[in-house]
Amino acid sequence: MKDFWLACGHHLLDRDEGGGLVVTDEFLKIYMARPELAPPPEACVVEKILHAAVLAEPRRTVSPADIAAIADPDARENWTLMIAFRDHLIRHRTLEAAYVDLVRNGIGPTPPLFLNQLVHVILRNALDGCEDPLILRAAEVFFRPQRLTLHDGSLIAADEETISGTGNTPASPLVSMLGIPAQADIDVLNDDNAHLYWKHSDLFHTAIDLTAGRSGIAALSEVIKRWIAHVLAVDVTVEPLVEMRDVNFSWYVGLDAEATRIGDALWNGEDLDDATQSRVVGLFRLTFRDPHVVMEKVGQEPVYLILAMSQDKIIRMKPQNLVTGLPIRHLEAVS
Repeated sequence: MKDFWLACGHHLLDRDEGGGLVVTDEFLKIYMARPELAPPPEACVVEKILHAAVLAEPRRTVSPADIAAIADPDARENWTLMIAFRDHLIRHRTLEAAYVDLVRNGIGPTPPLFLNQLVHVILRNALDGCEDPLILRAAEVFFRPQRLTLHDGSLIAADEETISGTGNTPASPLVSMLGIPAQADIDVLNDDNAHLYWKHSDLFHTAIDLTAGRSGIAALSEVIKRWIAHVLAVDVTVEPLVEMRDVNFSWYVGLDAEATRIGDALWNGEDLDDATQSRVVGLFRLTFRDPHVVMEKVGQEPVYLILAMSQDKIIRMKPQNLVTGLPIRHLEAVS
């Protein structure tokens, strides 16, 4: 079986009998080794001792008093966020359950980077055994912002950090440990070069064609289906649509902030101007295989999913909206 996304740390995690990811000390140490927590030479003795202690014992209790004793206020803030996130992961049986609880009950001060990293590793679990590089590349939309470009009539999505050159700082110590370079050339993934994805999956240096009616948007619909099945244990079909004509938005989920705004406008009967319509990247019709999981007020009506780019042509997908926005009777993670 081919491996991919090594830098997300999935190989450091255990799995329970339900297939969920179980936190290990090795996985927690990666967070404790993040550069935000590494004390600089001028750090106080308290911070240095505390950092060494949690690296040696990553589940060690760290009290508010321990953090308050650190001299540097920025360091205290970083420690507060990191320990709160670590404790949240430890409290739950699986990462999937921790993620669902986090997005259902309020993300609060959790850094968006940490939320994206959770999505990254959970998707790695959900897509384990997948041998279609196009599906894996489409899945990157879930946890990495994409910049859209219209080229020869095709809507091409490329990794925003890669093409902007802002990805020089490793998002995880694992990136440096694995020797993954910060930048690489961008190629649109196709049948001829798809085999290269396996070797360079952590580079995020391939682009994908998300033009309506083509294989890239179909691959994204497959990722959405697998995400829902894995995280919510709900079996659905997801069909990509080419246009909005004759679509009844009785229930919809915006997959990003712009898409939610567009969905609200359509639900209120507003007409979309050409500029707004052009920002819709994907429209999907979702149906539930088991009607008993659906809320009564929705019944047999399909749910529509909208994906859009912002005015600056960036997709910033919020997969948590699939957890909180679907009209299902239960919202339990695989745990």
